[in-house]
Amino acid sequence: MHAVVLHAFGPATNLSYETVPDPVPGPGQVRIAVKAAGVHLVETVLRSGRAGESLPPQPELPTIFGGEVAGRVDEVGPGVDPSWIGRDVVTASGRPGGYAELAVADVASVHPITIGHETAVAMIVTGVTALQFLDVAELTPSDVVLVTSAAGGIGRLVVQYARDLGAKVIGAAGGPAKVAAVRELGADLAVDYDRPSWAESVAAELGGREVTALLDGVGGDKARAAFELLADGGRYVTIGNASSQVFRPDPETVEKRGLTVTNALMTLLSEPDTRPRYEVRALAAATDGTLTPAVQAFPLAEAAAAHAALESRATTGKVVLIP
Repeated sequence: MHAVVLHAFGPATNLSYETVPDPVPGPGQVRIAVKAAGVHLVETVLRSGRAGESLPPQPELPTIFGGEVAGRVDEVGPGVDPSWIGRDVVTASGRPGGYAELAVADVASVHPITIGHETAVAMIVTGVTALQFLDVAELTPSDVVLVTSAAGGIGRLVVQYARDLGAKVIGAAGGPAKVAAVRELGADLAVDYDRPSWAESVAAELGGREVTALLDGVGGDKARAAFELLADGGRYVTIGNASSQVFRPDPETVEKRGLTVTNALMTLLSEPDTRPRYEVRALAAATDGTLTPAVQAFPLAEAAAAHAALESRATTGKVVLIP
């Protein structure tokens, strides 16, 4: 089969499209003919060789990235009901990795699907994370919600959820095209946080109202500017730092203003047992149309271009690879 293999840490161009042996399903496993594989921002960090306390351990090389896999079962291992063969499925636990034409997974981790492969692969991790993020945020219809990185995979789903809940939604993203995408999602206000004084323009548009919940996926200076818009008693919930810059609110300010600061990612990582039920919820939300992910697809052979685009924040929605 063809797969994308990393032999040495470094730039995106180190990802090599090559021929490798087909994986064979073991006991309790199915093999999936991959139709769509998800690409995650953390994979670009691991590929580069950078390490950090909040990151997964670096993989042994050579490696094939990508656990998010959707496709059709073409073979089953010992002990698995052969009726799985021919079924469309999705999993977050593909091995040796989803950047390939074939992957295997434990049958217990596989969900049958009736939605498109690209949609399913977007929801099995990004959708799950968005729902977990929202549960931590505990939004209400009376909230004024500011979502940064609102045109990203998670951000778009958060905007949809908050809009349907009845909250007032402000979506911040970088560049006219991304701002237009956020506006099309139904945000009450879509702003370009690459423009100077964007936060001041948000304050002016709110006309005296204040942000009660900040859901931040970008970090850095943009998060700092957004944080200044929070009302006393507001909630600041983070899910990552797409800018690769860290913003940590001043503890004295947080206490003085009665703010709640939560690192949702750390909270979620401490509760791995909840993941299966979130996967069911996320797929159900896509199936009934409650949440609709945006997908930006690249051919499997162009995985390096997908990584480069993701790192430069030139993508909109969930990045997927198509064999």
